[in-house]
Amino acid sequence: MEEVKNFLTDIIDADIAAGLSDEIHTRFPPEPNGYLHIGSAKAIYINWSIAKKYGGKFNLRFDDTNPVREDDEYVQSIQEDIQWLTGEMPNGGIFYGSDYFETCYEYAVSLIEQGKAYVDDLTQDEMRAQRGDLTTPGQNSPYRDRPVEENLRLFREMREGKYPDGSKTLRAKIDMASPNMNMRDPAIYRIVRAHHHRQGDAWCIYPLYDFAHPIQDAIEGITHSMCSIEFENHRPLYEWVVDNCPVPHHPKQREFARLNVTHTVMSKRYLRQLVFEGHVEGWDDPRMPTLCGLRRRGYTPSAILDFVKRAGIAKANSLVDIRLLEHCIREELNDTALRRMAVTEPLRLTITNYPADQTEYFEVPNNPRDASAGTRKVPFTGSLFIEQSDFAEVPPPKFQRLKPGGEVRLMGAYLVRCDEVVKDETGKVVELRCTADLETGNGMPADGRKVKGTIHWVSAAHAIDADCCLYDNLFTLEDTSNVPEGTNYLDYLNPDSLKRLTGCKLEPSVADVPDGTRMQFVRMGYFIKDREPGRYNRIVSLKDAFAKTLQK
Repeated sequence: MEEVKNFLTDIIDADIAAGLSDEIHTRFPPEPNGYLHIGSAKAIYINWSIAKKYGGKFNLRFDDTNPVREDDEYVQSIQEDIQWLTGEMPNGGIFYGSDYFETCYEYAVSLIEQGKAYVDDLTQDEMRAQRGDLTTPGQNSPYRDRPVEENLRLFREMREGKYPDGSKTLRAKIDMASPNMNMRDPAIYRIVRAHHHRQGDAWCIYPLYDFAHPIQDAIEGITHSMCSIEFENHRPLYEWVVDNCPVPHHPKQREFARLNVTHTVMSKRYLRQLVFEGHVEGWDDPRMPTLCGLRRRGYTPSAILDFVKRAGIAKANSLVDIRLLEHCIREELNDTALRRMAVTEPLRLTITNYPADQTEYFEVPNNPRDASAGTRKVPFTGSLFIEQSDFAEVPPPKFQRLKPGGEVRLMGAYLVRCDEVVKDETGKVVELRCTADLETGNGMPADGRKVKGTIHWVSAAHAIDADCCLYDNLFTLEDTSNVPEGTNYLDYLNPDSLKRLTGCKLEPSVADVPDGTRMQFVRMGYFIKDREPGRYNRIVSLKDAFAKTLQK
């Protein structure tokens, strides 16, 4: 594995040198209330690769402490995505935050017994009003000084279900005047009657993330709890919990910048809205930034990990151009993808001097950049399909494809000259009648004349019908986290993010490749064979203007 080096490994190196850490143990703690996205890939990569670097362990732990939106569907998808991205399951094991509910409860009781937690009757709105702001200290709750025995009884009765949802919370007793708002007596338990995907109806009180997470880390022996930068202000609370609860181990939390990408959204709330309101086909819509969407689009794990590494691991937030991700997959597929001929917007081309009942086969390389990929035989007849865009009745300057009286090379086959243009009653061009130079079949004229244009083609008698889906950015706005005032992020959904071309014509060998095969449709882009029969999704176009940006 490529050497991993960043500010987080510098911290770990210093801890090892100081004798603070022996075996490095990391974790990835997703909440099972949605599908993982490319931002998740960064968190996975950091924790997984660092554990690999130091020969340590990497855990997957589901943060299932909020039962309202959690579902086993998301649990299964997360495991599938991690295995797909890393090529393996976490070597430290798979865990669930809900498995620690009893321990969390016991630790909460311990805090009450120490006088460091109390049951509060204030509503959420009342707590918010008394919390203060960055310049004004908060006010103590009138229930803050309840006796320990009363708090123990009330907390036990909360667990027993004696009180309605939201009527009481357990709060840590820290400092209502702290400059860090997270330390102003945060709630650590709330009453929620909801069916849990693993615990069923065994609990009606649930620990909040800032309380449960450090306890889970401690129980599992996590040495370095690496999370995104928005948790930096939560770190003092994380440390307060492990310092004041009887945990078996003290992990260290450190933070890194999230991965933000242009022309998309990363918020699970927004992704859920896109799916459940029908703005996209589903979680695995190829326009979505979800890992399953990227997988269906045709992106590979190696390209995604390469993108994450090139985007960098730092503490400063930044917005990464989505074209870098496209560049990464182009680089890979340029060397590895099979080449196939496909006509996405067909125009019939008839070779009038070619025998009507004749079929011959031209041998074409599967990948000109890789001789080991071998060759294939492509059928050729006198009736072909070419791209509509490869013909112009009135050609623009420097047009090097087919035009009336003009000549082009059919890729791997003959030279043809356009003799006649056939139109329908509306004036639309429906057929080109051409003659071929049949003296040679290698595209080289016997008289040495120069023909600049080369176009691809498919035999009409052998073509298979298909739909080709062409994708653009899901949003027209580059930075969806900075939406102009008075607008909503949905206002910037790109109406042209999907263009589905029907009636495409593909060479017959395409039918033989399995679902999920990535191919270059020559001159048209990189495509993947979708699980939906007859559908091919364009991964990226061939043009890579972003490569010049990287060279600057």
